Amino acid sequence: MPPPIPRLGLISVLHQEQAGLIDNMAQRHAVSRGMRDYVSGRLWDMDTVCVLSRIGKVAAAATAATLIERFGVTHIVFTGVAGSVDAGVKVGDIVIADALVQHDMNSAPLFPRFEVPLLGQALFSSDRHLSDWLFDAAGRFVAEDVDRMVAQADRELFRLDRPRVHRGLIGSGDEFIHGPQRRGELRRAFPQLLAVEMEGAAVAQVCFEFGVPFAVIRTISDGADESAPGDFMQFIERVASRYSFGVVRRLCGVG
Repeated sequence: MPPPIPRLGLISVLHQEQAGLIDNMAQRHAVSRGMRDYVSGRLWDMDTVCVLSRIGKVAAAATAATLIERFGVTHIVFTGVAGSVDAGVKVGDIVIADALVQHDMNSAPLFPRFEVPLLGQALFSSDRHLSDWLFDAAGRFVAEDVDRMVAQADRELFRLDRPRVHRGLIGSGDEFIHGPQRRGELRRAFPQLLAVEMEGAAVAQVCFEFGVPFAVIRTISDGADESAPGDFMQFIERVASRYSFGVVRRLCGVG
């Protein structure tokens, strides 16, 4: 059964990650706010607002706040890609965030490093129930859908061998992590860190301040190393877009 979500806000970064979802939306209606198109309608019978945040924490925070204040969403799910910083998390795996941290936040010595000033915390926990539903949807997608939704040639190209679903800490910062030195620094600062990206923790902070349940799901596109930029857009188009479509479809109770 789909979760009881009165109005879902669905955020992604790139067009490819939402194209199929919007194509399946009934009663579509688009409204432009702050240089973004917010598309509302019925997504497999769930009242949904889809929007592209663009890249980075400021862009993601502005998008989340607008979804809440202008469009009245009651829950937010952020879909996208991330780089792995854990040896057990491979390309093609999925990470559901249990918590998020802004790994580039540093107001020391006024406040402890990584702590968000005036909020008194560094880690922002995602909503447990929504994350449970998302974890279940991702698990069913990996077990039952991925082989037919991602072409065999693409599974071979990106070495997608038995993808797994993980839960844990995701770090966000306004930098694209693609080298061993920075990756090592992050692992030392957060030994439990699974993946890095550029938006999720900003959405987490906004949702925390507004009291809106949220969840973040990331498909692993690279190992946050020197090879990360290489096939990034190919991976988005051929793999990540199909992951987003399939998992959200499961979340909405289809299949």
